[in-house]
Amino acid sequence: MTARMSVRVLPARDDALLVELDDLAAALALHASLRADPVPGVGQPVPGARTLLVPFDPWRVAPERLAVVLRSRVLPAEPVEPRLSTLRQAQDDAGSTSDLDRLVEIPTVYDGEDLADVARLLGWSPQEVVRRHTAASWVVGFVGFAPGFAYLTGDDDGLVVPRRESPRTRVPAGSVALAGPYSGVYPRASPGGWQLVGRTDVVTWDPDREPPTPWAPGNRVRFTAVRESARGTGASHRGSSGSERQSELPTRAGAAAPTTSATGLEVVTPGLQALVQDLGRPGLAHLGVAASGAADPRSLRAANRGVGNPAGTAAIEAAGGGLRLRARGDVVVALAGADGPAVVRTGGDPDDARHAPRARPFRLRDGDELELGAPARGWRTYVAVRGGLDVPPALGSRATDALAHLGPAALSPGVVLGRDRTRGPVLDARRGRTPAHGTQAVATDDVGAPDPAALPAPGKVTTLPVVLGPHDDWFTPDAVALLAGQEWRVTDRSDRVGLRLAGPRPLDRTDAARGRELPSEGCVTGALQVPPDGLPVLFGVDHPLTGGYPVVGAVPSSHTWLLGQLPPGALLRFAPAPPGRPHHPFG
Repeated sequence: MTARMSVRVLPARDDALLVELDDLAAALALHASLRADPVPGVGQPVPGARTLLVPFDPWRVAPERLAVVLRSRVLPAEPVEPRLSTLRQAQDDAGSTSDLDRLVEIPTVYDGEDLADVARLLGWSPQEVVRRHTAASWVVGFVGFAPGFAYLTGDDDGLVVPRRESPRTRVPAGSVALAGPYSGVYPRASPGGWQLVGRTDVVTWDPDREPPTPWAPGNRVRFTAVRESARGTGASHRGSSGSERQSELPTRAGAAAPTTSATGLEVVTPGLQALVQDLGRPGLAHLGVAASGAADPRSLRAANRGVGNPAGTAAIEAAGGGLRLRARGDVVVALAGADGPAVVRTGGDPDDARHAPRARPFRLRDGDELELGAPARGWRTYVAVRGGLDVPPALGSRATDALAHLGPAALSPGVVLGRDRTRGPVLDARRGRTPAHGTQAVATDDVGAPDPAALPAPGKVTTLPVVLGPHDDWFTPDAVALLAGQEWRVTDRSDRVGLRLAGPRPLDRTDAARGRELPSEGCVTGALQVPPDGLPVLFGVDHPLTGGYPVVGAVPSSHTWLLGQLPPGALLRFAPAPPGRPHHPFG
């Protein structure tokens, strides 16, 4: 008799559902079904350990209707069939074997620092660990944590070890590791808490190559033990020897450095932080890459419209105050965003200054300097240049993604941003189109530049709507009430990845959820993730694609632009969705 599959469809935001299933096999099967037979209005799903995050367009499909469709796509559980067979069946159900049937070989030198500890934890010899690791059949379950980092699930149920009690501050690129039921390869040097058993020379992330990563969800993976060079199949992903090629991978943003030009803007001082941003790189979740882009896309669009650019053209995003720019040649610029002083000094003369207007174009003559002061309201100002910025794109976008280390490095003194003479949106050479359909257009809820006088300010309360779920049931009723019942302060430990909030009382979990771990699952911008200390982190545009702490709710998509304008010290109140809005499971 076929066992019944457990399915819950939960709200993840007003435009996203989280399908919670029994295991990774079921999540991959549903993902494969949506790839083979797409549902109109549904975006690119993000697999998790036993979930599938499904974004959708509420104008094209209602969440209740979509929930019914998703439940109908879930395959019945087959208790006798091994998990690997189920995963392979998910590939067959996709109707295409060109991508999903790929076998990726990872030659590995098994000399990891934790190999002996792993053997002790399992009660095996190190040789037996290597034998079992190479004998297992592995499948890419999902990609998250970092671009190119694949969570590999195998068919050896005995090969399960806990994470390290104390994570390392730096794990070398190419490290082969184990944690829980998963195996993985670190794509670049980064902190990490997985158990290191070996190393490989296979380049698992290189944005300058096509494809940038050798694997995708559903691919089969095989580890082989080698003594010296650990090169993998596929010339585009091979290294030189040992870990030399891996060590050459960029460990910070900077792969697409700004270029010099006769006409443009020179950075005199960057202020607190100045980045190049456009509307990001949506559609790359299968690579472990989040959309990123401008923290306040509404203001970016407004600044670009002010100078006659396409709405998604790259511009400068300046956080706080202190940015000072010098014109090289005559340029036309426009400002939008935070409410702060902006002055133009003719020829750089401090005694010859005039106020710069907002949301409309003005000319900087050669040698003029534009300086932004500390904003009284809001946090980020966008400086658009007529014609755009001549910065090489990375994966179809000029945006700087701080977490993924993609795009130009943070701007520093002396950097010259030349004017882009192509004047059009970035063409994604991989697909022959703009990065995502509609990203150059004006959003349906975008009515122009936000009113600077109405933006958040330190010490002032901003009320944000919140859609409860998907895991508000992990918290006590008092804690859910407390989310809306008390003020939360944006702390200084906030950035584009997330806003860390502080409040008088933390959110308490239920007895059943206390001490429980959440398997990694997809997250959205605006998600309120709650770590064990009970103090929420409000995810920004550079958030990780997947997360392992419960999300109590999410700010609706209509208000996520406002997160980019929340300064440190701003006070927040959350208003749960009113009755009739989805704040409960869809079945």
